[in-house]
Amino acid sequence: MDTITLSSTGDKMPLVGFGTWKVPNDVCKDVVFQAIKSGYRLIDCASVYANEVEVGQGIKQAIDEGIVTRKDLFITSKLWSTHHRKEHVKLALERTLKDLALDYVDLYLIHSPLCLKYLSIDEQYPPSRFADPAKKIVVVDQVPQHETWAAMEQLVDSGLARNIGVSNALRAADGATPVPHAQTACRVRAEQRRRHHRGDDFVPLLNNPAVCAIAAAHGVAASQVLLKWALQQNIAVIPKSCNADRIALNRNVDGFSLDTNEMAIIDGLNINLRFVDPANSVPEFPLYAN
Repeated sequence: MDTITLSSTGDKMPLVGFGTWKVPNDVCKDVVFQAIKSGYRLIDCASVYANEVEVGQGIKQAIDEGIVTRKDLFITSKLWSTHHRKEHVKLALERTLKDLALDYVDLYLIHSPLCLKYLSIDEQYPPSRFADPAKKIVVVDQVPQHETWAAMEQLVDSGLARNIGVSNALRAADGATPVPHAQTACRVRAEQRRRHHRGDDFVPLLNNPAVCAIAAAHGVAASQVLLKWALQQNIAVIPKSCNADRIALNRNVDGFSLDTNEMAIIDGLNINLRFVDPANSVPEFPLYAN
């Protein structure tokens, strides 16, 4: 299994992980178990995904059945935007660890540089971007990034997280020492290459004629072609599916390579189209303005 070495600890992070965003609670345990059984060793989680309890159950089943040990796995979770103040960061991770039934995570990320009004776990959990979900009200808070980052460093010191980083952010990493590990959306139609640490291809172009032609030439699925495009650039990918066959398919990307021309064809699909932008719901926070 190909890996990336994280500079801060020397830990090996698998290049192919399994995503749990929008995995329904009623199937999440079985889906995560199936992913681990199919060979995934990185499981990407977040408290705001509202399924970390079930993710933990799937992990436990895989360990209990002897498929893996805890040390075989690389578990990632994320600090939600309501818990950026220094006194709230550890509370958030402790709840995540309780839900996952783990003693530590391998990587803990600041989910977004967007800061939202603090709501305690008793008030709202799983967390939401809305202070009042019924009215879809977003309340922004102002928390210095250095305050949140200092609290994240304490998580490493306490052994609750082996590595820390940022997500959905580029500028947030500027000036930090050591440079945070960064998880960003890296899409064929909106390339983002300013940071080399890692990216996740969330929205593959499964029906694009050029991609389908490349897939047919190699006898593989379009999803495998798009995952391979990222992997050949040493970009980590986090595919997600609830279908056992597709879970296995997305993991099996080792039997072929894309040539220079095929890579260039996929590169040429970039149209600088962004699918997710916080400014759509929080105009005063133009995260991707530049």
